Amino acid sequence: MDLLANLATGFGAALDPANMMYCFLGVLLGTIIGVLPGVGPTATISMLLPVTYYLGPEASLIMLAGIYYGSQYGGSTTAILINLPGEVSSSVTALDGYPMAQKGRGGAALAVAALGSFAAGSFATLLIAVLAVPLSRVALQFGSTEYFALIVLGVFTATALAHGSVIKAIAMIVTGMLFGTIGTDIYSGQYRFIFGDVRLTDGLPVVALALGVFGIAEIIRNLGDSGQVAGAAIKVKSIFPTKEELMASLAPIVRGTLLGSLLGTLPGGGSILSAFSSYALEKKISKTPERFGHGAIEGVAGPESANNAGAQTSFIPMLTLGIPSNALMALLAGALMIQGITPGPNVVHQQPALFWGVIVSMWIGNAMLVVLNLPLVGLWVALLKIPYHFMVPAIVAFSTIGVYSMTSQPLDVYVLMAFGLFGYLLSRLGCEPAPLLLGFVMGPLLEDHLRRALVLSNGDFFVFFRSPISLTLLLITAGVLLLASVPAIASRREKVFVEDD
Repeated sequence: MDLLANLATGFGAALDPANMMYCFLGVLLGTIIGVLPGVGPTATISMLLPVTYYLGPEASLIMLAGIYYGSQYGGSTTAILINLPGEVSSSVTALDGYPMAQKGRGGAALAVAALGSFAAGSFATLLIAVLAVPLSRVALQFGSTEYFALIVLGVFTATALAHGSVIKAIAMIVTGMLFGTIGTDIYSGQYRFIFGDVRLTDGLPVVALALGVFGIAEIIRNLGDSGQVAGAAIKVKSIFPTKEELMASLAPIVRGTLLGSLLGTLPGGGSILSAFSSYALEKKISKTPERFGHGAIEGVAGPESANNAGAQTSFIPMLTLGIPSNALMALLAGALMIQGITPGPNVVHQQPALFWGVIVSMWIGNAMLVVLNLPLVGLWVALLKIPYHFMVPAIVAFSTIGVYSMTSQPLDVYVLMAFGLFGYLLSRLGCEPAPLLLGFVMGPLLEDHLRRALVLSNGDFFVFFRSPISLTLLLITAGVLLLASVPAIASRREKVFVEDD
């Protein structure tokens, strides 16, 4: 009964006309940026963070969440029709989706992708609704010792499961944490690393930093080879799959949904790992694996279901525990902080309309996406004909105005540009910016719980090993980092992501 009452609260919030409008706007933007390569949901949400300052918490989180899971839908359209994935996770869909389009079955592939995504998204949302309250109750039993270990697990596991060098990722986490120490010490009130500039007493602005390392840096990186389309789009004559194609898709959709739902809850899981794992599973269990890569419908249905389920269940750690599982969830946590709300288990009790409204809006948003994607296929493909360099001035101007409008401080614009150059430098050095953002957002929380636990234990560092929960979490973290550092596993991770990027 509690679940039904909570869902009723969520429907009351999500069906508000203003929230419905922002949900539609979010999934529409998500679809567009999923179609356009080189933009991505992280950069887009970074650009829109200043706008959420003027919206209510419900409207802002509903819109930003819609952008995230909407981008998973949009990325499949161009992956299938012109072999140009808008998202990394959609590169798996292109392996069999594009050969289907070349055989005249592109419409069927799009329909199966949309239906699988809708089914997976709906199930994942139900899973969030069922697990939310139990997980938040467990989290309320945690003290500072357990929270410190949980944050360490979340941050470093996300790093270990991401692609690229583990050493570089850890270095980026530490760098982000160091940037997070700038400002005022919450215990002593002393200024730290402000270099005599009182404007830094509140710390670096998270919006300017995120938009710089993702948005501006991405623009600089893409200017050299943007606006190129990999061939002409294939025309879609019919979007109705045959009975045989539907029957062959059912089992992969179910398996992809379950696999994506599981992997999405893990730190660093999300849509990319889910899509790759689903494709590998379908090919392994198939009686005719030689069909994969040549237009197998299972190679579209499984990964598309998995990446949408993974995208939505990645909300579980952030909403219930306050631990972002990836950089994009860290941005959503930042959006809550802008509204004066601390992500974590108390949100479900203190802000029930926000919490359940966001969950219910995912059902509504998934329904909107099915309607948006199939009839407007021609429009999405036409967007690819716009040269990227024509969009750059508008993106930079919007970013600068948005950052400046939040505090009316020129310093925020300087931070934006500085971190844009810094993010570009990181990309040239082969360093991922996502761990930097995770470290920046989670660093102050990590420091807070570390210092509080040491104060309560009179400076005893062994307090983290006396708690069974804390000890277990720290051992899991050490095990994950050790496995990720094994040469055979590390080289395999590198090979998989280099080939698919």
